Amino acid sequence: FSFLQERLRYVLVLLLLHSTDSFYVPGVAPINFHRNDPVEIKAVKLTSSRTQLPYEYYSLPFCQPSKITYKAENLGEVLRGDRIVNTPFQVSMNVEKKCEVLCNFPNKPVTLTVEQSKLIAERIREDYYVHLIADNLPVATRLEFYSNREEEEKKKEKDVQFEHGYRLGFMDGNKFYLHNHLSFILYYHREDVEESQEHTYRVVRFEVIPQSIKLEDLKADEKSMCTLPEATGSAPQEIDPTKENQLLFTYSVHWEESDIKWASRWDTYLTMSDVQIHWFSIINSVVVVFFLSGILSMIIIRTLRKDIANYNKEDDIEDTMEESGWKLVHGDVFRPPQYPMILSSLLGSGIQLFCMILIVIFVAMLGMLSPSSRGALMTTACFLFMFMGVFGGFFAGRLYRTLKGHRWKKGAFCTATLYPGVVFGICFVLNCFIWGKHSSGAVPFPTMVALLCMWFGISLPLVYLGYYFGFRKQPYDNPVRTNQIPRQIPEQRWYMNKFVGILMAGILPFGAMFIELFFIFSAIWENQFYYLFGFLFLVFIILVVSCSQISIVMVYFQLCAEDYRWWWRTFLVSGGSAFYVLIYAVFYFVNKLDIVEFIPSLLYFGYTALMVLSFWLLTGTIGFYAAYMFVRKIYAAVKID
Repeated sequence: FSFLQERLRYVLVLLLLHSTDSFYVPGVAPINFHRNDPVEIKAVKLTSSRTQLPYEYYSLPFCQPSKITYKAENLGEVLRGDRIVNTPFQVSMNVEKKCEVLCNFPNKPVTLTVEQSKLIAERIREDYYVHLIADNLPVATRLEFYSNREEEEKKKEKDVQFEHGYRLGFMDGNKFYLHNHLSFILYYHREDVEESQEHTYRVVRFEVIPQSIKLEDLKADEKSMCTLPEATGSAPQEIDPTKENQLLFTYSVHWEESDIKWASRWDTYLTMSDVQIHWFSIINSVVVVFFLSGILSMIIIRTLRKDIANYNKEDDIEDTMEESGWKLVHGDVFRPPQYPMILSSLLGSGIQLFCMILIVIFVAMLGMLSPSSRGALMTTACFLFMFMGVFGGFFAGRLYRTLKGHRWKKGAFCTATLYPGVVFGICFVLNCFIWGKHSSGAVPFPTMVALLCMWFGISLPLVYLGYYFGFRKQPYDNPVRTNQIPRQIPEQRWYMNKFVGILMAGILPFGAMFIELFFIFSAIWENQFYYLFGFLFLVFIILVVSCSQISIVMVYFQLCAEDYRWWWRTFLVSGGSAFYVLIYAVFYFVNKLDIVEFIPSLLYFGYTALMVLSFWLLTGTIGFYAAYMFVRKIYAAVKID
């Protein structure tokens, strides 16, 4: 077996070597530079956590190159609002620049019109950040601060954190100041080469120090060179939104050698101050969930054994029949519910989501969807959801057949369009609002058409294919027959109410994952990188276990109360943690985000509604299948006359 593995590895390496000339994974193959080679600085977008509306770089009157060229982007980049474009910054490998004027008019400064000044002032007020990249590395601003250490230690070391991008400007009172001078600090790693060869360099970090310097303090000459004023004596460049403003855009470049290897160059961006908190919370969740799971399993198994032993005693059948309990509803427990087509369609979409999320998290955990491959995560998720339609269709078709459904074509269409239709509808409405704001976050019309083609050209046929085979397959084997006449359901206690069930069932799964939810929300709404997919995989496993257990407990209580209408109820109650996710999203909005305008709030709650709906489908499906297996098992274990 090990010999086979070695042979396979050898063949794979050969294939990779053979294909490197024509193909490599973007962001994975290093680029070697010689001294004086141009290092291209590109702009990605402008973002703000206050408005949640990204804008493309040239939506503001920055200096433009003679020819603007946009990079061809993948689906994920387009959906994220990235519009990667070239800039006029001239940077060469390991070549210093003291100060250079960006627009080639050293004696003629850039004049901003009143409209442009107003726009810049508005973006500064909205707290916008500018995102640039060099050799696919995003720019970062270094933040240094003292941690709460002893006084002697304070003098020695500072804590360093990095902020993604750089601030467009700042406000002082009611005045707006623009960062018009950028000091780029690029770090390179010198590669080991043979003596006769020229040294090669790789870019391993990209930092910027943004400064605001008044036009009068920047002395520019005919050759586009400029001299920076002393730090103490310079005044910042004010932007007055009521009149025209004159200013110079300038930049400087400084190179430093670094010991960081190319493979570890993303570590700077992914360093987190609270990894220990993360570990602690995960271990805490694991211990709590498995402890509770163990207790629940023991109670359920002991109670069931007792029940089954009682029910199977031959000699006191009369006493048993007088008892209340889950055996009494054996003739109704598999009675098909109302709206079986909609139930099976929702469960089919849940299976589709489950397969997609499982594969995406697993692949990302192996490091194949790192932040260096821009948009890869979203692109992979979209395509996987389309292709997982075949599994969604299969499970939906088989369940629909089990629930005595006959119109399989209509059922397949319902499975393929119900959940994706809701998602597309909400996204389209939100997109119209983003279009109105001229944001780069708006999905372009051709991309929307492409997504529709993927939905109806890939997903729909695959769902039909899966549904056809699922419907033709033998239905699930129910261990007891269903009576002709439905049994009367006794009056239920208050705690058997659906809403109470949702509240009770949602606590355990939500408690297991809410710390991770904080990091995911930060990544989505505050432009952070999310990369802890190992943690996420663990949390996903915990979520599956806790949803299954809670669902089994809830369905057991329901059957003991002689209520056999468990199909829909289990699906709804198992998704109870989605209700808590919604409450947490509202809490996060109020306490963590600084969103005040209508459209950003609408975007936040629109996308949150999609997340909650998807999460409900996912957890509801997990809970439903766990409960269904449990019900079939317990009724197979008792003797029914």
